[in-house]
Amino acid sequence: MRKIGWLLLFCTGCAGSGVNETDVWSQVGEIEKQIVAPQFRDVDYSIADYGAVADGQSDALPAIRSAVDRCSSDGGGRVVIPAGRFFCKGPVVLKSNVNLHFETGAELIFSADEEDYLPVVLTRWEGTEVYNYSPLIYAYQVKNIAITGSGVINGQGSLNFARWKPLQKPDQRQLRAQGTAVVPVCERVYGQGHFLRPALIEPVACDNVLIEGVKIVDATFWSIHLIACQNVIVRNVTVDSTNLNNDGCDPESSRNVLIEDCFFRTGDDAIAIKSGRDNDAWRIGQPTENVIIRNCVFDTEVNGLCIGSEVSGGVRNVFAENIRIKHAGNGLYFKSNLDRGGYISRVYVRNVTVDSVSSALVRFEPDYKSESRADYPTLFRDFLLEDITAKRADGCGIDVAGFDALPVQNVTIRRLTLDETPVPLRIRNVSNLLLDEVTINGESFDREVK
Repeated sequence: MRKIGWLLLFCTGCAGSGVNETDVWSQVGEIEKQIVAPQFRDVDYSIADYGAVADGQSDALPAIRSAVDRCSSDGGGRVVIPAGRFFCKGPVVLKSNVNLHFETGAELIFSADEEDYLPVVLTRWEGTEVYNYSPLIYAYQVKNIAITGSGVINGQGSLNFARWKPLQKPDQRQLRAQGTAVVPVCERVYGQGHFLRPALIEPVACDNVLIEGVKIVDATFWSIHLIACQNVIVRNVTVDSTNLNNDGCDPESSRNVLIEDCFFRTGDDAIAIKSGRDNDAWRIGQPTENVIIRNCVFDTEVNGLCIGSEVSGGVRNVFAENIRIKHAGNGLYFKSNLDRGGYISRVYVRNVTVDSVSSALVRFEPDYKSESRADYPTLFRDFLLEDITAKRADGCGIDVAGFDALPVQNVTIRRLTLDETPVPLRIRNVSNLLLDEVTINGESFDREVK
């Protein structure tokens, strides 16, 4: 492991075993002060007034676009989707100072025809910048936007886009090679004739974003993908979508993010925190930082709270508390690989209740699906995980793995109780690990590893 160099410069360490816990959680209040919810003029622009018909078949997109344009040019307000089923033949593009508001009983049903999501737009696909099909709800470099209310956003992913995964491998390989070679982004044009699935909701480089109250079903790919955004609130959102790779919420290279009071029943990670892939993310150099997650419920076939694997820009200052995991593959999962570099640092988790996981309750994995077998390990440092109660882990209780030349560093796990698992601990290549009041299968596993 020779090439870690500048990729780790942004991290700071802690002396002694475990984590320096002084006033860790007091930082949450300071982060919240920086998260500014958008404010809107008290003016409504109903899409019905612009010609939208709630028959589930007529195209409401021209009316939505007209309402968004007028709302934004007037100085902002609410573009209202009234009660009823509205069909949308293409992407909704939000503009500054627009709140897309769903009344009770409203459902926005998106077209399943990929041609409706052209021309291509700038996005990231699994951590690499690309011009691809537009996300279903998209925003680029705007301020003060929101998606609110109590209606349903129906991506109809299962009719087309969600079926593309078996077809994506050639495009996936080519895009990753372009990112590794740092090919100019303007030359990474996909879309028509290619099979990279678009996300459902995706603001890119936006400030002051609110997503609140809505329900997302049948997503096309990642459900809520926040790329290079600042000051974001995702609150009281339900994601009920189990297509392949239907993550619930993915903050990527974003700063000051609050995710609270959400329910995620997903076909992939409930929450996955990312910061870009490999050389492309090193070029950009934008971490995800200052993330607060609280009062959420997860029910997923893959992972509950996940950081990784695309963390090449770094992830730091993550605070998660009061989490209920009904079922997951791994409960708390921190992963990267030898292509990534970067770091995962200063992660604090408390008050987690888990019914069952099919793999590990807590897992650190530094070599997840390495492709090039490069020599750019990720630095894992400064984790405090406490007050975790779980009934069953079918694989392992606590699985912490580092490398000989770069161990996982400064981990405290305190007051963890797991009723049943075949393998209580799997620990290797860790520096400064403290297990305190850890009980697995009714047996104490308190220990300290220097």
